[in-house]
Amino acid sequence: MKKWMKIMMLAVLPALVLTSCDDDDDDTVIENSNVMVVHASPDAPGVDLLVDDAKVNSAALTFPNNTGYLEVPSGRRNIKVNAAGTSTTVINANLDLDRNDSYTVFAINTLSAIEPLVLEDDLDAPASGKAHVRFVHLSPDAPAVDVAVTGGPVLFGNRAFKSATEFTPVDAASYNLEVRLAGTQTVVLTVPNVQLANGRIYTIFARGFVSPPSGNNNALGAEIITNR
Repeated sequence: MKKWMKIMMLAVLPALVLTSCDDDDDDTVIENSNVMVVHASPDAPGVDLLVDDAKVNSAALTFPNNTGYLEVPSGRRNIKVNAAGTSTTVINANLDLDRNDSYTVFAINTLSAIEPLVLEDDLDAPASGKAHVRFVHLSPDAPAVDVAVTGGPVLFGNRAFKSATEFTPVDAASYNLEVRLAGTQTVVLTVPNVQLANGRIYTIFARGFVSPPSGNNNALGAEIITNR
Protein backbone atom coordinates (compact mmCIF):
# COMPACT_ATOMS: atom_id res chain seq x y z
CA MET A 1 0.00 0.00 0.00
CA LYS A 2 1.28 3.44 -0.84
CA LYS A 3 2.13 5.85 1.88
CA TRP A 4 0.07 8.94 2.60
CA MET A 5 1.58 12.35 3.01
CA LYS A 6 0.81 15.79 4.44
CA ILE A 7 1.86 18.72 2.23
CA MET A 8 1.23 22.38 3.15
CA MET A 9 -0.84 23.28 0.12
CA LEU A 10 -4.54 23.93 -0.66
CA ALA A 11 -5.58 23.63 -4.24
CA VAL A 12 -7.92 22.49 -6.93
CA LEU A 13 -5.71 20.82 -9.60
CA PRO A 14 -7.46 20.58 -13.00
CA ALA A 15 -5.95 19.29 -16.21
CA LEU A 16 -3.16 21.40 -17.65
CA VAL A 17 -1.49 19.41 -20.44
CA LEU A 18 1.01 21.18 -22.71
CA THR A 19 2.34 19.63 -25.94
CA SER A 20 4.71 21.03 -28.50
CA CYS A 21 6.42 20.14 -31.76
CA ASP A 22 9.70 21.35 -33.19
CA ASP A 23 10.47 22.07 -36.83
CA ASP A 24 11.27 18.39 -37.37
CA ASP A 25 7.81 17.38 -36.03
CA ASP A 26 9.34 15.60 -32.99
CA ASP A 27 6.59 15.41 -30.37
CA THR A 28 7.29 16.28 -26.75
CA VAL A 29 5.85 13.53 -24.56
CA ILE A 30 4.03 14.85 -21.51
CA GLU A 31 3.90 12.56 -18.49
CA ASN A 32 0.92 13.10 -16.21
CA SER A 33 -0.31 12.47 -12.69
CA ASN A 34 -3.92 12.22 -11.51
CA VAL A 35 -5.10 14.62 -8.82
CA MET A 36 -8.45 14.98 -7.08
CA VAL A 37 -9.16 17.96 -4.83
CA VAL A 38 -11.82 17.87 -2.10
CA HIS A 39 -13.15 20.95 -0.29
CA ALA A 40 -13.53 19.69 3.29
CA SER A 41 -13.17 22.93 5.27
CA PRO A 42 -16.68 23.44 6.67
CA ASP A 43 -16.55 27.22 7.10
CA ALA A 44 -14.34 28.18 4.16
CA PRO A 45 -15.67 29.87 1.01
CA GLY A 46 -15.05 28.62 -2.50
CA VAL A 47 -11.60 28.92 -4.04
CA ASP A 48 -9.97 29.52 -7.42
CA LEU A 49 -6.73 27.89 -8.52
CA LEU A 50 -3.74 28.94 -10.57
CA VAL A 51 -1.34 26.27 -11.83
CA ASP A 52 1.95 27.74 -12.98
CA ASP A 53 0.23 31.16 -12.88
CA ALA A 54 -2.68 30.16 -15.14
CA LYS A 55 -6.20 30.05 -13.68
CA VAL A 56 -7.62 26.64 -14.49
CA ASN A 57 -11.04 26.40 -12.83
CA SER A 58 -14.19 27.93 -14.32
CA ALA A 59 -16.27 27.79 -11.12
CA ALA A 60 -15.34 27.98 -7.46
CA LEU A 61 -14.92 24.67 -5.63
CA THR A 62 -17.17 24.70 -2.56
CA PHE A 63 -17.69 22.49 0.52
CA PRO A 64 -17.97 19.47 0.44
CA ASN A 65 -17.46 18.93 -3.28
CA ASN A 66 -14.56 17.46 -5.24
CA THR A 67 -13.09 17.76 -8.70
CA GLY A 68 -12.80 14.10 -9.59
CA TYR A 69 -9.42 12.97 -10.89
CA LEU A 70 -7.76 15.48 -13.20
CA GLU A 71 -4.67 15.04 -15.33
CA VAL A 72 -1.78 17.30 -14.32
CA PRO A 73 1.73 17.23 -15.78
CA SER A 74 4.09 15.36 -13.52
CA GLY A 75 7.00 17.06 -11.81
CA ARG A 76 7.11 20.24 -9.74
CA ARG A 77 4.05 22.46 -10.16
CA ASN A 78 3.61 25.91 -8.68
CA ILE A 79 0.18 26.28 -7.09
CA LYS A 80 -1.53 29.48 -6.09
CA VAL A 81 -4.95 29.49 -4.40
CA ASN A 82 -7.10 32.60 -4.43
CA ALA A 83 -10.34 33.45 -2.71
CA ALA A 84 -12.93 32.85 -5.43
CA GLY A 85 -13.33 35.74 -7.83
CA THR A 86 -10.42 37.74 -6.39
CA SER A 87 -6.70 38.19 -6.95
CA THR A 88 -5.96 37.64 -3.26
CA THR A 89 -3.54 34.71 -2.99
CA VAL A 90 -3.87 32.73 0.23
CA ILE A 91 -1.57 29.84 -0.70
CA ASN A 92 1.59 29.89 -2.82
CA ALA A 93 3.39 26.56 -2.85
CA ASN A 94 5.09 23.92 -4.97
CA LEU A 95 3.88 20.33 -5.23
CA ASP A 96 5.95 17.42 -6.56
CA LEU A 97 3.89 14.89 -8.53
CA ASP A 98 5.23 11.50 -9.57
CA ARG A 99 4.25 10.38 -13.06
CA ASN A 100 1.31 7.98 -13.34
CA ASP A 101 0.58 8.27 -9.61
CA SER A 102 -2.75 9.42 -8.17
CA TYR A 103 -3.35 11.84 -5.30
CA THR A 104 -6.24 13.30 -3.34
CA VAL A 105 -5.80 16.78 -1.86
CA PHE A 106 -8.24 17.62 0.95
CA ALA A 107 -8.66 21.24 2.08
CA ILE A 108 -9.28 20.74 5.79
CA ASN A 109 -9.75 22.42 9.16
CA THR A 110 -11.53 25.69 9.89
CA LEU A 111 -10.97 28.77 7.74
CA SER A 112 -8.74 30.38 10.37
CA ALA A 113 -6.46 27.32 10.35
CA ILE A 114 -7.09 25.97 6.85
CA GLU A 115 -4.51 23.48 5.62
CA PRO A 116 -4.13 20.65 3.13
CA LEU A 117 -4.03 16.92 3.66
CA VAL A 118 -2.56 15.12 0.65
CA LEU A 119 -2.95 11.37 0.27
CA GLU A 120 -1.24 9.23 -2.32
CA ASP A 121 -3.92 6.90 -3.66
CA ASP A 122 -3.36 3.20 -4.28
CA LEU A 123 -5.80 2.40 -7.10
CA ASP A 124 -4.71 -1.19 -7.72
CA ALA A 125 -7.76 -3.27 -8.58
CA PRO A 126 -9.43 -5.18 -5.70
CA ALA A 127 -9.63 -8.97 -5.78
CA SER A 128 -12.77 -10.57 -7.20
CA GLY A 129 -15.77 -10.03 -4.93
CA LYS A 130 -14.02 -7.27 -2.99
CA ALA A 131 -14.08 -3.49 -2.77
CA HIS A 132 -11.42 -1.24 -1.24
CA VAL A 133 -12.41 1.49 1.21
CA ARG A 134 -10.57 3.96 3.42
CA PHE A 135 -11.73 6.41 6.10
CA VAL A 136 -10.49 9.96 6.61
CA HIS A 137 -11.46 11.96 9.73
CA LEU A 138 -11.99 15.58 8.67
CA SER A 139 -14.43 16.98 11.25
CA PRO A 140 -12.38 19.66 13.03
CA ASP A 141 -14.26 19.61 16.35
CA ALA A 142 -14.96 15.86 16.57
CA PRO A 143 -13.01 13.57 18.94
CA ALA A 144 -11.37 10.32 17.89
CA VAL A 145 -13.87 7.82 16.49
CA ASP A 146 -14.38 4.21 15.48
CA VAL A 147 -16.14 3.33 12.22
CA ALA A 148 -18.16 0.14 12.55
CA VAL A 149 -20.81 -1.94 10.88
CA THR A 150 -24.09 -1.08 12.61
CA GLY A 151 -24.36 -3.38 15.61
CA GLY A 152 -21.25 -5.19 14.43
CA PRO A 153 -17.46 -5.10 14.24
CA VAL A 154 -15.22 -2.07 14.04
CA LEU A 155 -13.72 -1.54 10.59
CA PHE A 156 -11.48 1.43 11.43
CA GLY A 157 -10.57 2.05 15.04
CA ASN A 158 -9.50 5.14 17.00
CA ARG A 159 -9.18 7.59 14.12
CA ALA A 160 -8.37 11.16 15.17
CA PHE A 161 -8.87 14.40 13.24
CA LYS A 162 -6.59 14.60 10.18
CA SER A 163 -5.89 10.86 10.17
CA ALA A 164 -6.52 8.54 7.24
CA THR A 165 -6.50 4.78 6.89
CA GLU A 166 -5.05 2.78 4.04
CA PHE A 167 -7.44 1.39 1.44
CA THR A 168 -8.75 -1.82 3.00
CA PRO A 169 -10.40 -4.78 1.22
CA VAL A 170 -13.96 -5.62 2.28
CA ASP A 171 -16.62 -7.85 0.79
CA ALA A 172 -18.57 -6.08 -1.94
CA ALA A 173 -22.02 -5.55 -0.39
CA SER A 174 -24.42 -2.99 1.06
CA TYR A 175 -23.51 -1.82 4.57
CA ASN A 176 -25.11 0.21 7.31
CA LEU A 177 -22.27 1.98 9.09
CA GLU A 178 -22.03 3.95 12.30
CA VAL A 179 -19.43 6.28 13.73
CA ARG A 180 -18.83 5.79 17.46
CA LEU A 181 -16.77 7.65 20.04
CA ALA A 182 -13.51 5.71 20.04
CA GLY A 183 -13.54 2.71 22.34
CA THR A 184 -17.24 3.04 23.19
CA GLN A 185 -20.67 2.03 21.88
CA THR A 186 -21.81 5.69 21.74
CA VAL A 187 -22.97 6.38 18.19
CA VAL A 188 -22.45 9.96 16.95
CA LEU A 189 -23.32 9.42 13.29
CA THR A 190 -25.08 6.78 11.22
CA VAL A 191 -24.32 6.18 7.53
CA PRO A 192 -27.00 3.87 6.12
CA ASN A 193 -27.06 1.95 2.87
CA VAL A 194 -23.44 2.32 1.80
CA GLN A 195 -23.09 0.44 -1.48
CA LEU A 196 -19.61 -0.99 -2.01
CA ALA A 197 -19.52 -2.56 -5.46
CA ASN A 198 -17.30 -5.36 -6.70
CA GLY A 199 -13.98 -4.02 -7.99
CA ARG A 200 -14.57 -0.43 -6.85
CA ILE A 201 -12.44 1.79 -4.61
CA TYR A 202 -13.95 4.31 -2.18
CA THR A 203 -13.06 7.01 0.33
CA ILE A 204 -15.45 7.76 3.20
CA PHE A 205 -14.71 10.96 5.07
CA ALA A 206 -16.27 12.56 8.12
CA ARG A 207 -16.97 16.25 7.47
CA GLY A 208 -18.65 19.25 9.09
CA PHE A 209 -18.96 20.35 12.69
CA VAL A 210 -20.22 18.50 15.75
CA SER A 211 -21.25 21.98 17.01
CA PRO A 212 -21.58 24.33 14.02
CA PRO A 213 -20.84 27.99 14.73
CA SER A 214 -23.64 30.54 14.46
CA GLY A 215 -24.88 30.86 10.90
CA ASN A 216 -23.17 27.68 9.72
CA ASN A 217 -25.32 24.70 8.69
CA ASN A 218 -22.54 22.23 7.99
CA ALA A 219 -23.30 19.68 10.69
CA LEU A 220 -21.39 16.44 11.20
CA GLY A 221 -21.92 14.07 8.29
CA ALA A 222 -20.17 11.74 5.91
CA GLU A 223 -19.25 11.91 2.23
CA ILE A 224 -18.42 8.97 -0.02
CA ILE A 225 -16.07 9.38 -2.98
CA THR A 226 -15.66 6.75 -5.68
CA ASN A 227 -11.93 6.75 -6.42
CA ARG A 228 -12.23 4.07 -9.08
